[in-house]
Order: sequence, then structure tokens, then C-alpha cells
Amino acid sequence: MKQNFTVRQGALDGVEAFLSVARHRSFRKAAAELGVTPSAISQAVRTLEARVGAALFIRTTRSVGLSEAGERFHARAKPAFEELVAASDVARDLGQRPAGLLRLTVPRAVVPILLEPLIASFCQAYPEVEVEIAASPELVDIAAEGFDAGIRLGQFIEADMIAVRLTPSLPLVVVGSPDYLHRQGRPERIDDLRRHACLRMRRSDGSIAPWSFVNGNKPIEAIVSGPLIACDFPTILGAAVEDMGLAQVPGPIVAGPVKAGKLVQVLQPFTPMAPGVFLYYPSRHQMMPKLRAFIDHVKSRSIAARQKKKSR
Repeated sequence: MKQNFTVRQGALDGVEAFLSVARHRSFRKAAAELGVTPSAISQAVRTLEARVGAALFIRTTRSVGLSEAGERFHARAKPAFEELVAASDVARDLGQRPAGLLRLTVPRAVVPILLEPLIASFCQAYPEVEVEIAASPELVDIAAEGFDAGIRLGQFIEADMIAVRLTPSLPLVVVGSPDYLHRQGRPERIDDLRRHACLRMRRSDGSIAPWSFVNGNKPIEAIVSGPLIACDFPTILGAAVEDMGLAQVPGPIVAGPVKAGKLVQVLQPFTPMAPGVFLYYPSRHQMMPKLRAFIDHVKSRSIAARQKKKSR
């Protein structure tokens, strides 16, 4: 049979008063230290003794001493109470300045193009914050998994999250290697994809994402097929470089391979725009200074980048 356990209310009531009296061997000095009346200290100690079930002090008109029960209680209560005070100080410290461990869940693809320069400058600006990056294609529950925030494409973020934009809208481009296009031909229309090997993405909900396009102002979703299904863009991109087929990925991820001549963009007239990459977190009310510092750092870097772009 399952037992029910409850936390006794007021389990720590009177402990601070008891420790102060034990330290000073005086109810009056304990009252002065804690800023209350001697009668309030006496009442707190009597209540504690009633709850413990034993007299903790031996009182005379001239002195106050610990009973045997009081000695044993003091030996265990003093270090435990000091640890609680220290724990409060540590928590309070983290709540007042940027410090501690900042845990972020991110897609592997954004780490080199977005996070590496951002994290480097943030760690220099806030040396008391340690940053942990968990690169994963999965959309994790950041609260349940102990993360402070996550980074994802905007369309994959739940509506109850607070989102901070990290990038402008991104083009979703279709690319293939020169050898693949030479072998299979270059697609000119969306319908041409029926005869092409298309490398596909499996979403975190298990479904396979269709490819998105625009024709004029009309959005189009194309169901494609091909030899590979993956859970992240770098895997799909690597397969495209190895001549396995066409891939549809965010523009910044493929900029390097295109510039190097490893991949060629196709179907440019039908390129759609994705919402962009966002930092997301559960609630402003629960925000620690370390996360607020990171968000402010992201925003300041974004403003500086826009100003630099305008000055060119």
C-alpha cells in the first residue's frame, strides 16, 4: 500500500532563535541580534521545544545553558542551518548578477554560422557565466530538460514561448552538386523534382517535411522522394555534396559550399522565405540574470551588425 508523506509545516520555525540563544547563552542578546523582543524569542523557543518534545535549555534566573537534548539538537541543527543560509546566499547571488551555467539547446547547423562568434564574445563579456551547448535536432522541452533557452527556426517554436529574433528571414534554397546536376539535369520547374533524388528532413514529430516553394505570391508544398531521410540539415547538406541528390536548406548554411563550387543553387525563382532563427524561453518572470545578459548581448550584436551593414 502506498504511503502518503507530507512536509510538516513550520519544521524550521524557532531554529534561528534557538541557535542565537545557544550562541549568546542569553535570550536578551539573541533578541537584540535578531531585532525582536525577548518575549518573542522565548515564545519561539517554547514552540520549538514543544514540537521537538524535549527541553532544549536549562534556565535559571542567572544563566541559560543547553540541556543534553539541546546539545544534541544543536550539534545537528547548527551545520544544517548554516548550509541552508549558504544555499540561500548562492541562489540570491545567481539571481542578482550574471553567473552560473547557461544551458542552450540548439540545432547542430546553427553552431558554426551563428553561435560560435556570438558565444565567444559573450564569454569574454561575462566571464562568470559558463555556457553549455547541447546540439540536437530534437525539439526538447527546455523546462523539463533543465535548459535555460533554446534556438530554433521560428516555425518550429511553440506558441507559448517568448521568442527573440537572432536572424532576419532566411531563404530556403535548393542545391545540388555539379556532378549530380550534370548527370541528372538541372530542374527548371517545381514539377521537375518528380524525376530527381530529393534528400528529405524528418521532423521531431516523426513526419517527413515537404519542400516549400512560392510561385508568384502563392505558397506551394511539394511532396518529394529520394534515397535519404535525415533529422538535421548538416547531414542532408553533406549528402548533397557527395552527389546523392538535391537538398533544400536555409541559405546561410549552404553559403560556404556554394561559394566553394561544391554545390549549385537551382529553382531560384521559386525560393521561399523561412521566418528565421530565434532564441526562445518560457517566461520573463522566471528569467535569471545570466539569460537576460545573453539576450541583451544578442540584441546588441544584432543592432551593431545592422548599423555596420547600413554604413557600407
